[in-house]
Amino acid sequence: MLNIALFGPPGAGKGTQSQMLIEKYNLAYISTGDLLRQEIAEGTELGLKVKDLIGLGGLVSDEIMVELIEKKIITSSEKKGILFDGFPRTLVQAYILDGLLLKLNTSISCMLSLEVPDEELTRRLIERGKVSGRVDDTEDIIKFRLTEYKNKTSPVIGYYEERNLYVPIKGVGPIPEILEKLCHAIELTLQKEWFNLVLSGPPGAGKGTQGNMLAKKLNLYYISTGSLLRREIKAETELGLKVKETLDRGDLVSDEIVIRLIEREMKIHSHVNGFIFKGFPRTILQSYILDGLLRRMGMGVSYVVELTAPTIELIKRLDRRGRSEKARTYDVSTELIIHRLEEYETKTAPVMELYKKQNKHVVVNAVGANEEIFANLAETVQAAMKKSR
Repeated sequence: MLNIALFGPPGAGKGTQSQMLIEKYNLAYISTGDLLRQEIAEGTELGLKVKDLIGLGGLVSDEIMVELIEKKIITSSEKKGILFDGFPRTLVQAYILDGLLLKLNTSISCMLSLEVPDEELTRRLIERGKVSGRVDDTEDIIKFRLTEYKNKTSPVIGYYEERNLYVPIKGVGPIPEILEKLCHAIELTLQKEWFNLVLSGPPGAGKGTQGNMLAKKLNLYYISTGSLLRREIKAETELGLKVKETLDRGDLVSDEIVIRLIEREMKIHSHVNGFIFKGFPRTILQSYILDGLLRRMGMGVSYVVELTAPTIELIKRLDRRGRSEKARTYDVSTELIIHRLEEYETKTAPVMELYKKQNKHVVVNAVGANEEIFANLAETVQAAMKKSR
């Protein structure tokens, strides 16, 4: 999701730019003021509570604001992200928003701040006051509001700056030029968005061949649990010796070992644009584990591709590989091959059902020439990348 926090002092033009951005990028628009007014107008229980608070001169609590924001996000699932106008306003709200978005399996993509000199802001607001008749657009009140904005927002800017999410935008000039600067910043942000692909399928479906080619084409880092384990075995590490016997039987290695290897690999290559996970997760529990590993890095599973082929074709491929120099120890007998295919059906098929329910799963036919399969696979994944961004 593309989640933008749009900042700017009174008179910076957030309202004007927001409307154009939400249309261009198909975003839900969240302005806390608008949300409050909508609840009051609809006479909801929450709206009545807010109306009483405002009538008594009180401030609406963060608890109420979060309730409103969460409700809006949940009812905007058809949108490709959210544009937050004027929220968070305080450091506490920045932490709250991070927690709320984490709960909803997403996060802030960038914080765009419209930077306009005080003199220009004052001029704009005084002009607005003449047209609209707003009583709060006088020079003294404007000065107070700008000071309030700086005092409260400065720590929030620092919060996002530390996370490399803060992007200052010069907010002076023709409206189309300012919009162009905002869009340029958003496009750069989209290029940095993580994309994490799970490449699944039964043994013999060609995951290794296709996964390596796909990683090179899309500038993603390829993580194969099988390759990681074989590397440990070849190096005769303590861990490698422990898993060799398990792999020779065609069984699954313990989750504890797999987690250790994947986490190490992800930390080493944390600078990439995302990962392709081949052969993981293979069980429902491993899908939960992968979610946990990715969340620690502020991301999640973006898409899942399941390569499929008829069982007879899979057995033929594995038998051929078992008689070649690329043979694995678990390819050497028909009994082991069938055992591994049964393992996939009983343990990994339910994982694919889980991702189907999350609308992240697609099946790609793995029968044909490698080049044809790859063309279809690459086109499918690139479409998913485009849609997710």
